[in-house]
Amino acid sequence: MLFNSYVFIFAFLPAVLLGFFLIARLNKNAALLWLFGASLFFYGWWNHAFVLLILASIVVNYAFFRWLTHPRDSRPANAKWVLTAGIVYNLGVLGYYKYADFFIGNVNNVTNSLFLLQHVIVPIGLSFYIFMQIACLVDSYRGEIKGGSFLEYCIFVSFFPQLTAGPIVRYQEIIPQFKKTENYRLRFTNLSVGLTIFFIGLFKKVILADHIAVYANVVFEAAGKGVSLTSHEAWLGALAYTFQLYFDFSGYADMAIGLARMFNIVLPLNFFSPYKAKNIIEFWRCWHVTLSRFLRDYLYIPLGGNRKSTLRRYINVMITMLLAGLWHGAGWTFVFWGGLHGGYLIINQAWHKIADRVAFRVPERWQWLTGFCARALTFIAVVFAWVPFRAKSFSDAMVIFKGMTNDLVNLPMFLIDKIVKPGGIIEEAFPNIIPSLPPNWFYYAFLVVIITVLVVWFLPNTSELMSDFKPVLHPLSIRRGAFLQRLRWKPNLYWFAFILLAAVFCLNDLDNVREFLYYQF
Repeated sequence: MLFNSYVFIFAFLPAVLLGFFLIARLNKNAALLWLFGASLFFYGWWNHAFVLLILASIVVNYAFFRWLTHPRDSRPANAKWVLTAGIVYNLGVLGYYKYADFFIGNVNNVTNSLFLLQHVIVPIGLSFYIFMQIACLVDSYRGEIKGGSFLEYCIFVSFFPQLTAGPIVRYQEIIPQFKKTENYRLRFTNLSVGLTIFFIGLFKKVILADHIAVYANVVFEAAGKGVSLTSHEAWLGALAYTFQLYFDFSGYADMAIGLARMFNIVLPLNFFSPYKAKNIIEFWRCWHVTLSRFLRDYLYIPLGGNRKSTLRRYINVMITMLLAGLWHGAGWTFVFWGGLHGGYLIINQAWHKIADRVAFRVPERWQWLTGFCARALTFIAVVFAWVPFRAKSFSDAMVIFKGMTNDLVNLPMFLIDKIVKPGGIIEEAFPNIIPSLPPNWFYYAFLVVIITVLVVWFLPNTSELMSDFKPVLHPLSIRRGAFLQRLRWKPNLYWFAFILLAAVFCLNDLDNVREFLYYQF
């Protein structure tokens, strides 16, 4: 079931909310059981067969969890082996469903063998709930979790707002909230805050991401057909996908946070205007925050982090990012994307080290200019990296790269010419797609991209808009100016009218329901 669907908004959500708070008046555990059943129903709506998989994962991991949450003085001596077995089990499940065909295909290519592909369907949300449970086992082994009931563990894994695409929450972040008696009473403030955040996210997904996707799809499909793209066409495709992914993922993150808040649960921050970042380190602090945190705490630091030599630190960074790329998808293009970001991070860290050594400081009167240049350079680097992330193959990515670096000097004249004379290579390549686009669509598309850049760079994000009501756990405190503080949300008539209008636009456009991009990962 999708958040951006009529059945979810008008049937599932009201029924689950009403049932949860009515049942909670009688019995708290019964309310949790209702929520667990509803979450399984939500998950099984897509493919009921995978309900058994998530149930099996919960049962097996809870057995490991119970073993590892023994008090340290009475814990069995083989606890480390239990942890290892738990991690191997989870990675085995993830490896089979997500990487079996990738592995077999590569073995066939290298050895010229003919092993049959398994054609395994990857369950939605598998990567997320597997990582959550690995983190839970490690934290239990470290003594950070003291134990919990089976029902609480079920809710931790299956809570439907976070189940299909994150955030990757920790047991000790969410379960203590479910233990508070006051959270089983309907709070109209939280309902109002949650609905506001939900509809902001829905607007990002339905009105922004899904409409920008049209332009990205046209260009990348053209590259897949071997069409030689000009610089303006290639840049349009790359930028369109850059913002499609931004609003798609940001929209999902908002909707998840808003839905949880309706149940009086506060989820951790997962997205914080990453395209405003002034370097790639800051970008990864703000993009998919909980995944970055997981990779840091359970991979990068155990590898040695920055406690070893400089060379070892860079190796650790590269290993972490290569695996981050592979986590996103079973393909070499994803690994390449991870390697690109690993290289970016190494360069960024090396630059900071050099700047600190020579005591390089920018004069205060030029900081606005250097800040703008740093943001623009980081953004361009991220855009380039999204190309192999979106492309179906390296050859498709190279078509886009070649176009992006070809004939850039003519781009301004092209835009002027497009106002008067529409048409281009892509129109000829896709006669069935182009008629559905507006006249002068190419110029219109660039106009949309420019407006989107202004929105992303200069308007506050949802976390900042709702900051008076503490919308997330672990908020970031990156300094980004305060001239738009007046826009912060307040429960008044003006904001009600604005959100109502946004909701009407969204609900009017839900006929063509599209999945969230992060469902693929």
